[in-house]
Amino acid sequence: MNQVREKLRADDAHRKGFTGRGVTIAVMDTGITAHPDFDRRILHFTDFTQERPGAYDDNGHGCHVAGIIAGSGRMSKGIYKGIAPESSLFVTKVLDRKGNGNTAHVLRAIDFVIENKKKYNIRILNISVGMLPSADEAEKRNLMAAVEKAWNHGIVVVAAAGNNGPGKNSVTIPGQCKSIITVGSIDDYVKRGRGLKRGYSGRGPTECCVVKPEILAPGTAIKSCSVRGGYEMKSGTSMSAPIISGSIALLLQKYPEMTPAQVKLRLYERAVVLGKASEQKYWGVVYLNRLL
Repeated sequence: MNQVREKLRADDAHRKGFTGRGVTIAVMDTGITAHPDFDRRILHFTDFTQERPGAYDDNGHGCHVAGIIAGSGRMSKGIYKGIAPESSLFVTKVLDRKGNGNTAHVLRAIDFVIENKKKYNIRILNISVGMLPSADEAEKRNLMAAVEKAWNHGIVVVAAAGNNGPGKNSVTIPGQCKSIITVGSIDDYVKRGRGLKRGYSGRGPTECCVVKPEILAPGTAIKSCSVRGGYEMKSGTSMSAPIISGSIALLLQKYPEMTPAQVKLRLYERAVVLGKASEQKYWGVVYLNRLL
């Protein structure tokens, strides 16, 4: 697994000028704080839970996710740098301090992202939240339709597979949507994450026999920005998804005309199959030099 993390290191890409500059990622989560690693790259913040003004994160999950994508590493002198450290962030808070959410808020947030796509050059929507396949059917349909709408509007939607594995059809909604890119954890069977069982990453196939997740990334013991200042460690597919979102930001900086479908095809063509990924029929993992 050290091999995967080494190949995912973005230092080579950064030295070649691929840092995500000019690309905006929408992060739909628990919010964000003004951590030094975000500099002035939080372009917009909207709170759909309490409608409070000003960026905040009363849980810490969203700040951690945003740091994996776009943290500059300034506070750690470059040690804990995000995948796309010069990308910009468009943040919507849809989860409360306990990490719970309302489907209506999520749907409004997705529409809001679509409405602001052109103004802020939003190319990617990172969704590290989800509902179980057993959730209300109408809510599931509405959420799947919303992410499909964002995809059709030219936004690359990246969703976490959820932490309800290892059983079949355990990928959370909207990760089951066949159009979008769903991300699982490559190292969920290597070590036990805090509060997570072995094999936690959501697995397919879905009820429609679609292979999900398509792509894997490290998700266990990932260190990123903390709302308390400094850095903290978290585990889960919520940490895997932003690694892929950051990687796509680098790709779109290099090839800005790529459509979501072309990005997904590129991930498929350049994925590297390792060990258990092949057993589950996943595409594999991303190595940045190969992707770019």
